[in-house]
Amino acid sequence: MCLLSSYFDDKLLFLHHPFLMLLYKDFDVLIVILSSSQDLNAIILSSSFSIQLLIIKSLFLPKSVPELSSHFHSIHQLGNNYKNPRQIGFSSLPAHQLLSVKTPVLILTLRGNTMSDMLANALVKVASDYYYLDKKMQNLKRKVERLSCQKVDMVARLREEERHPGKRRKSMVNYWLSEVVTKQKEFESLEAEVNQNSRISRVNLAKRADEMIEEVTGLLDQSIFSEGVVLDVSETIEEKFVTVEWRGQAFKDNLETVKNYLLGSEVSSIGVYGMGGVGKTTLAQCIYNELKNESSFCGDIFWFTVSQDLNIHKLQNDIGKALDLDLSGEDDEHKRAAKLGWALERKKRFVLMLDDVWTHFLLERIGISPTLHGFKMIVISRSLEVCRKMKCQECVKVEVLSDEEDWKLFMNKLSDGKRLPPKVEEIAREVVKECAGLPLAIITMAGSLRGVVDIHEWRAVLEELKESCVGQDVMEDEVFPILLCSFNRLRDPILKRCFLYCSLYPEDYRIERHELISSFISEGLMDTRRSRQAYFDQGHKILNKLENVCLLERCEESNYVKLGVKMHDLIRDMALKITKDDYMVKAGLQLEEIPEEQEWKEDLVKVSLMENRIEEISRVTSPKCPKLSTLILRSNPLRLIPDSFFLQMRGLHVLNLSNTMIVYLPSSILDLKELNALLLNFCIALTFVPPLGNLKALKELGLRSTTMKEIPEGMKSLTNLKCLDTADSHIETIPTGTLQRLSLLQHLMLPFGMTIPIEEVVGLKQLEEIRCKFGSVNDFNIFMKSLPSDGQLNIFDIQIGDCSCDEMGDLTVIFGKDSLKKGERGRDEITLPRNIERVVFDQCGLDSCLFDNIQQLNNAIELKHCNFMDEDGIEFIVRLSLEKELMPLHYLQDLCLWNLPNFIGLIWWDVAPTVAPLPHGLFSHLQSLWIDECDKIKKLLPWSLVPNLHNLKELIVCSCAKMEEIIEDDESDGGFGAESNTDITLPRLEILRLGNLPELKSIYKGTIICHSIVEIDLYHITKVRKVPLFLQPLNGQLSLPPSLKKIDVSKKDEGWWESLEWDQPNANSVLQSFVHLGG
Repeated sequence: MCLLSSYFDDKLLFLHHPFLMLLYKDFDVLIVILSSSQDLNAIILSSSFSIQLLIIKSLFLPKSVPELSSHFHSIHQLGNNYKNPRQIGFSSLPAHQLLSVKTPVLILTLRGNTMSDMLANALVKVASDYYYLDKKMQNLKRKVERLSCQKVDMVARLREEERHPGKRRKSMVNYWLSEVVTKQKEFESLEAEVNQNSRISRVNLAKRADEMIEEVTGLLDQSIFSEGVVLDVSETIEEKFVTVEWRGQAFKDNLETVKNYLLGSEVSSIGVYGMGGVGKTTLAQCIYNELKNESSFCGDIFWFTVSQDLNIHKLQNDIGKALDLDLSGEDDEHKRAAKLGWALERKKRFVLMLDDVWTHFLLERIGISPTLHGFKMIVISRSLEVCRKMKCQECVKVEVLSDEEDWKLFMNKLSDGKRLPPKVEEIAREVVKECAGLPLAIITMAGSLRGVVDIHEWRAVLEELKESCVGQDVMEDEVFPILLCSFNRLRDPILKRCFLYCSLYPEDYRIERHELISSFISEGLMDTRRSRQAYFDQGHKILNKLENVCLLERCEESNYVKLGVKMHDLIRDMALKITKDDYMVKAGLQLEEIPEEQEWKEDLVKVSLMENRIEEISRVTSPKCPKLSTLILRSNPLRLIPDSFFLQMRGLHVLNLSNTMIVYLPSSILDLKELNALLLNFCIALTFVPPLGNLKALKELGLRSTTMKEIPEGMKSLTNLKCLDTADSHIETIPTGTLQRLSLLQHLMLPFGMTIPIEEVVGLKQLEEIRCKFGSVNDFNIFMKSLPSDGQLNIFDIQIGDCSCDEMGDLTVIFGKDSLKKGERGRDEITLPRNIERVVFDQCGLDSCLFDNIQQLNNAIELKHCNFMDEDGIEFIVRLSLEKELMPLHYLQDLCLWNLPNFIGLIWWDVAPTVAPLPHGLFSHLQSLWIDECDKIKKLLPWSLVPNLHNLKELIVCSCAKMEEIIEDDESDGGFGAESNTDITLPRLEILRLGNLPELKSIYKGTIICHSIVEIDLYHITKVRKVPLFLQPLNGQLSLPPSLKKIDVSKKDEGWWESLEWDQPNANSVLQSFVHLGG
């Protein structure tokens, strides 16, 4: 055979014939492929070589050496890994001991011989595993030792990281540590097997070593954990609160509101407030649980109960404990706060929930910076004021349950929703009604009645509840103590007195604020103030505080109902329980007789029998109540009071007989020397009051809406009188000099049927509130100038001359018939109160321009309402010229023009509009424009004025005989500022009413966009060919304004409506369903 090839710098030689070995004995390795047993014999018999490794073809492999055959398929991979063959010696070995040779070799096969290549490559792998096992084990051992060191470092790192509060190791880190321990144990086992020197298994051991090297290398790579080894998670209260399953809609709404605040980025601090027992804590606990389940929230939630006696040291300890931070060795509050602050700053996100907060405190005192990134807070309190002082950005009030929700809660707690027998259910609903929507009371009563089936017991419970809950054991033991906490926390005794006074009113009674504060003044419940306004400011502050701590409920102003307050039924019951020894309150109980004599205890301080049906006092002739200071009999059909009734009430301070049918007062009233307030308002049958000169302590006398024609005698002696109200009475005159003697008067209300001589009021320097009629503008001016320079009328309703209009309300001046006529107004400029809100001109004789008559209106920045009635001379409201730069009527809200025969327009330009443009903001707050019976005007709104009318809600134009255009087109307006027929927008217009306008040709030539329109009334405007209402296209269809309710059209004008032109096709058919044909 011939030599085929040589490689690797003569270090290795491949021969096909074994006898050629003798020629190349200096090579490190000779690889011979044997093709027959004769070749094998030739090598074995050779005396020149001592064979150490014999390579043979597969057909000669003995079955006792399976390691070779098992690797026949592992080819083409390892050939290049062994390129450094070593010098080897030779020795003769039996074939079955071939694998005991440990010297590494490199095998080179015959080029082009596939079988040889496969065999050789497989043998390379086998030989490598066999001969390199020790080195592999050494490499593996080094890696395992490195891994063990990494484990030690990791444990130390975790100990340091987890020392900080709110840190928890990642699950992947735990998995890594467990894998390290597993690999350590596997290495020890492998090492023991290798040391046993099992020659047959060396290849398998080498394979396991390779696998373990790869796994250990992977663990070493993972040990870096570049994104950290711990998570920021809550370590405080991992368990969830047990909360009620039943939730009403209001509860769900509040829950969603607070959750959105917490999960959003705009609000960081939220207050949850409401009266005791209303469910604030329950709501907060549900929020806590919801956050625990919220996948988008990743952070800590800390819950702490603060309680009534705020203890910063204890609160710091509680927070420290939750953070796993020991503060026991530090007593200094500031240092403790610093440690807590350091611990909290390391948190990326956390929510602090503070329950039962009664007193505000600075968060910095406990170590929390409100500006800390990721910090959110919920304050749960009975006081809105506390929430605000804790700097809550948003406050959510938890209200009592609605009628339907309170019943559902009751049934849920009583019988898991199972139906009651019809008769029992009827009583049960009354029981729930007595709980007045308070969840605590509902749950308490439901628990006490669970399992009760006897209808008699149900009736007994209801009767107890109707007796103001006092004496009902469950309510007294479990509900009242919670409500009482709010009262006891009122530090100021004035707050307590004013709160308890509110219990004198009937259950569910809406008390007007002004009336209530007036009562506080009459009763002397507040601190002394120099002015009546200061008293009212103090009163409003008191009511605000009582509202904020949820002892009173706010009643918002609506229509003609003024702003007021109300007592929750159970709060009122609690107040009555507090005052049961001092008060007798039987208000609103539909009593027909006054209480029995034994109920009039000597220690009584206040008695309220208001809002009943008492017609006469006959049962008790003379109650012995020497301490009684307040007696309220108002709103009864009471006709007669026995003369003896007041004989043993000499300490009476306030006697309120308003709105009764009493005809005259008994003479025994004159013995009430300490009487401060005598209130007889709305006693429409009252005709006589005895002389009051002996009641020198009297500060308030109310005779409003009585039928008395003369003021009581002796009034000049009432020098302490501060309030006199005879408005709407039949009193026609006051004796000369009477009012001059009452120099302390702050509140003076006189009937408009009586003209007050200026001499009577010009010296009343304390006057703050007045309602009266002056005979002339000159008298009015004298009165205004007589007021102190630092004084201001806080309430006024002043009429000058006769007028046909009704009472207009506070902060009003009415100029009556001929009062502004030339020759009547005097030489001086008219002086108006700075805070005037309404001015009325009723046949007063105005000249052509309003502001030419009363220049001071330019400075009336609080003027909101302006009415003109039956004024023949007025032609326009505002005159614009180069000479004047006026800023009038910016804040005017309502403008009413009625029966002005010569009125031609709102604005008159002495020069072209382009030269004298509209003042900025003119009519920009106008909400209502009403013009009626102004027969000369042709065009109402200049085009250039329309952009200012963005607040206009109501536009009413009726019975103007020559009206041609509602909104002038821009060409008529001088072409100033826009192209012809430009679309205009009246964004808040709700009512458009046009009627009886025979010459009206155009509402507007362009299009009016008014998406807030509610009602359109069109009648007798048959010359109009187009209604310029814009309908928004939506998905190819015309869309109506969503607020539109109806379009009223006169039945006589039905044909006109059908013939109208529209800019948009099908507009008429789209609107048709809203059209109502009237008379």
